Amino acid sequence: MEKDKKSEIHITNNFNAPIGQHIDHVDTINFRMDGEGRFEFGIVENVDKGTEPSKEKHDEDLFHFVYPEIEDEEAWKIHNAVKRLVKNQKVKEICSFLRELKKQGRVLLPESPSVAYAELVRMGMPTGEGFSEKYFSACYIK
Repeated sequence: MEKDKKSEIHITNNFNAPIGQHIDHVDTINFRMDGEGRFEFGIVENVDKGTEPSKEKHDEDLFHFVYPEIEDEEAWKIHNAVKRLVKNQKVKEICSFLRELKKQGRVLLPESPSVAYAELVRMGMPTGEGFSEKYFSACYIK
């Protein structure tokens, strides 16, 4: 029985790597199935090297103006805060909050209001009455 355990070979193909590359001795594989029935694989945890399993996978692009030195976990917190902000607040409050984040060194805002406006719309800010680009530009510059 002991001899059988020593002779076992476990090799898992890394489908994201070039053909022929293997990951040896994988303890866990992180994956999930999306709504269309496709599997999405994360980074595997390698027992020999003690690497960490993959972090949470996000289905959207990170807020484009997160300060470059911010680590991923904090960056996603900022992303989610901005997302909640633009869905629940008016333009003046949005601009005020962004200025505060800039003072704290958490975001690096563009000089162009139109670039900022486009990103905030992508994040979920409405474009209807009271949320026009012209009005946003006037509040953003103050």
